[in-house]
Order: sequence, then C-alpha cells, then structure tokens
Amino acid sequence: MSHRTETSLTQELKSHILILGSIVALLWIIEIIDFFVFGGALNRLGIRPRYIQGLDGIFFAPFLHGNFHHLTANTLPLITLGWFVMLRGVKDFFTVTFITMIVSGLGVWLFASPYTIHIGASGVIFGYLGFLLLRGFFERSFVSIVLSLLVGWLYGGLLWGVLPLQYGISWQGHLFGLIGGVFAAQILAKSYRTKA
Repeated sequence: MSHRTETSLTQELKSHILILGSIVALLWIIEIIDFFVFGGALNRLGIRPRYIQGLDGIFFAPFLHGNFHHLTANTLPLITLGWFVMLRGVKDFFTVTFITMIVSGLGVWLFASPYTIHIGASGVIFGYLGFLLLRGFFERSFVSIVLSLLVGWLYGGLLWGVLPLQYGISWQGHLFGLIGGVFAAQILAKSYRTKA
C-alpha cells in the first residue's frame, strides 16, 4: 500500500468518525437538554399520526428519545450500521439517511395509531439495515454481497422489530424504515449502473 493510499484511507476514516461522532453527540446533547431542561417536553415534537402539525415530526423524531435507555439502545446499532453504509461513501450515507427518514416518518404518520407520538432513531437504523441487507442483491458485486451477508449475520435478529410484538415500540417506524432502506439500495444501485 502506497503512502498516498494510506493517507487517503486515514483521512476517510477520520471523516467517518467525525460525522458519526457528531451525529451521536448531537443525539446525546439533545436528550440531556430535554431531560434536564425541558423535562421530556421536546418529545411532543415527534410524529403524530394523521395530524397535519404532526408531519414536522418526520424531521424531529429521529433526534428525540424517550429516555437515556432508549437512546443507549439505539446508539451502538446507529454507529455500526451507519458506518457500514458510510463505507460506500459519505454522500450515499446521507442519501440513505434522508430517504429512510422520510419513508419511515411518512409510514408512521399514515399507518400508526392516532393519539400517539413516535420518536427515536430506530426508523433510520432499520433503514440502514434494509439498505445493507439488499444492497448485495441490487448491486450484484462480490463486496456488497459479502457485506450483506455479514450484516445479516450480525443484525438479522433486528428484523423481529418490524412485527407488532411489543407495546410501546413503533413497529411501523421499523417496518417503513426497512422499506425505505430497500428503496434506497435500489435507487443507488441504479445510479451506479448508469454511471458505469
């Protein structure tokens, strides 16, 4: 490996750490402020199904969490799966994040129970999972297939989260996040084939 290649990889890794670290730090700062300053009141900014005012929550919900336990449970998969997505490129990471946030949020807004509020980054996490699991199928490259298999082995158990098995868990957010990730994998695979 040449010095130039090594330097480029080091810079890329530093960029990944900075981006993911900043996102995670922002989530924790928001939760700390919400808990100690607002007493959890920021959570009212989440998605409120079928209320026009609740549409704003599509953009706020991924940054809000019910408590520190909720945020802790989301932190590691967000970092791990987010980094796997980022290996493809920073631009793709933000594209997948945006698509899954919108699809997950709209799915919750349209299909979740009324008089509820939905918050948390898990819709985006399931979007990353869907993207990574189906990326190999859509791209048909050796590296993407191996990564899909690895993610399936490490995180395949998360798929149970798309079923309505536990009260208080937004399975709709998980399901539509997963669908958004699959959609993102298909879109990005097409764009790469067009460029080739």
